[in-house]
Amino acid sequence: MRHTKIAAIAGIAVASMVLAACGGGSGKSGSGGGSTDPSNSRGPITFVQGKDTSGIIPAITKLWNDAHPDEKVTVVQQTDQADQQHDDLVQHFQTKDAGYDVVLVDVIWTAEFAAKGYLVPLKGSYALPTTGLLPATVKAATYAGTLYAAPETSDGGLLYYRKDLVPTPPTTWDEMIADCKKATAGMGCYAGQFSQYEGLTVNAAEAINSAGGVIVKDDGKTPDIDTDAAKKGLDFLVNGFKQGYIPKAAITYQEEQSRAAFQSGQLLFLRNWPYVYNHLSNDGDSKVKGKFGVAPLPGLTGPGASSLGGHSAAISAYSDHKQTALEFLKFIDSEEAQKTFLNVGSLAPVLASTYSDPTLVAKFPYLPTLLKGIQNAVPRPVTPFYPKVTQAIEQNVYTALQGKTTVDTAVKNIQSAIQTAAGG
Repeated sequence: MRHTKIAAIAGIAVASMVLAACGGGSGKSGSGGGSTDPSNSRGPITFVQGKDTSGIIPAITKLWNDAHPDEKVTVVQQTDQADQQHDDLVQHFQTKDAGYDVVLVDVIWTAEFAAKGYLVPLKGSYALPTTGLLPATVKAATYAGTLYAAPETSDGGLLYYRKDLVPTPPTTWDEMIADCKKATAGMGCYAGQFSQYEGLTVNAAEAINSAGGVIVKDDGKTPDIDTDAAKKGLDFLVNGFKQGYIPKAAITYQEEQSRAAFQSGQLLFLRNWPYVYNHLSNDGDSKVKGKFGVAPLPGLTGPGASSLGGHSAAISAYSDHKQTALEFLKFIDSEEAQKTFLNVGSLAPVLASTYSDPTLVAKFPYLPTLLKGIQNAVPRPVTPFYPKVTQAIEQNVYTALQGKTTVDTAVKNIQSAIQTAAGG
């Protein structure tokens, strides 16, 4: 899961990979009629997703297209900017574009898109089996008691640590800070993703949840961040920059910058996603091959709470080939596809059985740790006005990390901004 700050949507679908022999969905008009007869809505489809940084598209599309020569899928890639991906989808939904059949949605977008009628509810003629899927991923694809998307891949934050320097990983923040003295000369202690973008919301939410706080109540509308617990969580991050256990350069880090720092031997601890494992283990320039371990995130008094990440595939309400799209969703959740996501892209599967598969665990020894992280993960605020919530978090937490405002002021500002969003 890779996130960045909000940017203009112009020219967002910058690249398309036409992996089908026929033109398929991308050649359809944007009239947005949307077939209403499930028995008459088959044909080639277009699958829209963010930039394929994991290299999974060729393998997945080949599996589908070889088995469906008359209903091939064309993949359209957006940018690698999560907020731009969101805005591109909204733009096409608003024009009722039939050219977007299946869309990949971040777990935080499901409620918003479902509430606005952009997605086909997966019930009745479009019912999707969920047996065997991780419950957390199904819940993330559900809004108001109805499933709206097929979980595709999950994600959970992990602690990467230098096991050659720290044989036993820390389980609390205090233990990790104490371990900072084990860093060698010129090495920073800990980093996550602290640039002003969606990744900062992820890291802030993890810190808040790991201290026992929350951001928004279960109703998705009432803010509850102005609490002592939430402040203790943010204090961990803000004090990191003040006291030096988070290096100053980390204020610019997104996923890739933080990965590069750990991979080059500049960090003792790193919070990042599972995709990093393959890079650390296999990249030719990795200086930490065989020297790192993977553990659950630490928290205030024990293991912390990861933010639930991942993506789900949904059928656009304006697709003309909804039945084929539904079959594609079922394929996405198949054992063959789920193992491909893991083996090719190091992406966290949503099928529970993959986490206990001996062959996969031998290849990806962090799977049991990741499973625990996903099972205990806390979603970012589930709310139909998420973009305004995350913007408030990003702006105010970033200002606090810079030392320009206090944690107390930051949480009060976030509380007020969420109240305004809920009322507007």
